[in-house]
Amino acid sequence: MAIELDNLNHDRHMKIRLLTYLMFFMFAMTSDAVGVIIPELISQFDLTMSQASAFHYMPMIFIAMSGLFLGYLADKLGRKVTILLGLSLFALACFMFALGESFYYFLLLLALVGASIGIFKTGALGLIGDISADAKQHSSTMNTVEGFFGVGAMVGPAIVSYLLISGVSWKYLYFGAGIFCLILCALAYRVKYPQLQCTSSQEISLAGTFLMMKNPYALGYSLAIGLYVATEVAIYVWMPTLLLNYEGSFALVATYALTIFFTLRALGRFLGGWILNRYAWQQVMFWFSLVIALCYLGAMSFGIDAAVVLLPLSGLFMSMIYPTLNSKGISCFPISQHGSVAGVILFFTALSAALGPLLMGIVGDIFGHVKYGFYLATGFAFLLCALAAFNLLRDPSGHLLAVGEH
Repeated sequence: MAIELDNLNHDRHMKIRLLTYLMFFMFAMTSDAVGVIIPELISQFDLTMSQASAFHYMPMIFIAMSGLFLGYLADKLGRKVTILLGLSLFALACFMFALGESFYYFLLLLALVGASIGIFKTGALGLIGDISADAKQHSSTMNTVEGFFGVGAMVGPAIVSYLLISGVSWKYLYFGAGIFCLILCALAYRVKYPQLQCTSSQEISLAGTFLMMKNPYALGYSLAIGLYVATEVAIYVWMPTLLLNYEGSFALVATYALTIFFTLRALGRFLGGWILNRYAWQQVMFWFSLVIALCYLGAMSFGIDAAVVLLPLSGLFMSMIYPTLNSKGISCFPISQHGSVAGVILFFTALSAALGPLLMGIVGDIFGHVKYGFYLATGFAFLLCALAAFNLLRDPSGHLLAVGEH
């Protein structure tokens, strides 16, 4: 009887994992296609770089606000209700893209997209904790989840590029994502989720989320993830613009630079579990962040030819940083608080994803070229490396994560 129950739980957990993977795949299809859409928006609406970057930072701001103010719903209402609510709002926003042509109308819809992502993503992140036996399995699952996100990040820009080449509006990307989202809603409704175990006497509420904002471990991991995100989004938001008129020796590489970046990032994330089982995660974070910083430094020091090669290459070393830091930050807390802490981390993640490209766009406008924005991103990369070095030497959260390993 016990064996049958274990097999049933295993099958159920596999379905939940697959559903979670597909949700992140769909989310990436829309969010990481922005870099390809922005040049089209600049041309269509005669925008500056700062104005066009709103297409990226608008959903990110609302992801941040949704994660902060609504993240606790995943712990209070349950993962299933939260996920269904977020997916339904996402599908509605996607279908509404077909009803307008104004840039500001699109920004309004992107705000709704961001709010819905914040809701279902915190539910999904909390769900990963529910089906993970320990902190190691949590990190491994998180890397696989982000691997599917990486695949979606390749598919989305590829679809937009094909649409534009064919003379079809980029808006059809959102229409397709809306249909995909309805399918995910049906699957999520049918799956039986594990019972949420309350391990904390603290009341689950918005006040509890704000209290968590003062926790040094939640803030420390949020800072590290924020620096990483500011470094990463610089690539997929502004690299297409940086390489737009490139005609040098690596023209073919430049054409597919964003695809190469996303491919290397996805491959690295699928290898994440294997690497993290063989090396201490603190060492992996330090050495990988150091290589990223050197890639940026080389790209800015040796000119556009170096940037064509080094910026996409950095994706391989970025692959494991976000899912691992996210997993470790969440694993510092009891399972009953995973939705809330995921919301806090998501707030800083999305805030960084919004402000980083915006600041790069402003710097690019001031100095007359997007490359000056990449100087700022190089600074973010070195700050991340410094924080990883501190974590390697001091391991401040080691005692909390050790509890989750047993």
